[in-house]
Amino acid sequence: MIQKTRALQRASDAASARSAITARRPMLILGTAAAAILGVTLTTGIVSAPSAGADTGERVTAVAQLFSAAEPITKIADTAAVTVAEAEDAVAAAESLNVAVASSGLPIVAEETSVDTDALAKDVHALGERDVMPLLLLTVLSADTEKQTQAVAAKTETLQAALTAAQEKKAADDAAAAAAAQAAEAAAALAAANTVDGAKATARDMAASQYGWGESQFSCLNSLWTKESSWNYQAHNPSGATGIPQALPGSKMASAGGDWQTNAATQIAWGLGYISSVYGSPCSAWSHSQATNWY
Repeated sequence: MIQKTRALQRASDAASARSAITARRPMLILGTAAAAILGVTLTTGIVSAPSAGADTGERVTAVAQLFSAAEPITKIADTAAVTVAEAEDAVAAAESLNVAVASSGLPIVAEETSVDTDALAKDVHALGERDVMPLLLLTVLSADTEKQTQAVAAKTETLQAALTAAQEKKAADDAAAAAAAQAAEAAAALAAANTVDGAKATARDMAASQYGWGESQFSCLNSLWTKESSWNYQAHNPSGATGIPQALPGSKMASAGGDWQTNAATQIAWGLGYISSVYGSPCSAWSHSQATNWY
């Protein structure tokens, strides 16, 4: 809908400009030629000539095209309407980006952190009176506006790229910080779980939730593993028995998890499974250990 509205507006502007311009006398062109080439201010209902951005060479080219009849008057009117619309779009885009950059609060790596639209806005304002503007001045001012539009669009594109780069860097930094925080939290949780108290808490919960063993069974388990390893996940027996449950060899515990060497919970999971499959319960395993000094 916005594009259709813009198109209708451009068409309306073009029609208005065409109607006004075609009604002028050809002698008006000759009467203003020298003044337009030199950029002299014209007193025809507008205040100023094209901005200093349009150099003399461009003005001469525009004038030459006019006198060579390369562009019919109606085409000049249509082109001026399109030029104004494109310039307005460029100004709007640049100003919107300026607001986005300022509100982002990000460090922008660019030579300019805002796009200056003042000169182009002045050209657009001047072209707003194109229906009463001498034809030759209209041609030159349109050329200047097109040049300003291109410059603003290029600076907008450059600044947009810088803003995007800053946003991507912030997103990457935030992700890295979140990952680091998560890793630190996991490390802290693991360290806590690997303490004697942490390991006992894990074993009590796992024994109850997975095997239905209550406090009486945990009491036997506590006695058994206190004797075997003092609940030290790094315990290592000269025989090769390893970890809290003193698995022999320790690599057996890999069936419960690849982190069996560093995670008490993994060792406990394997140990409870072993006790359940071989002895049926921790108290049976503890009775066997008391009788034979191993389990």
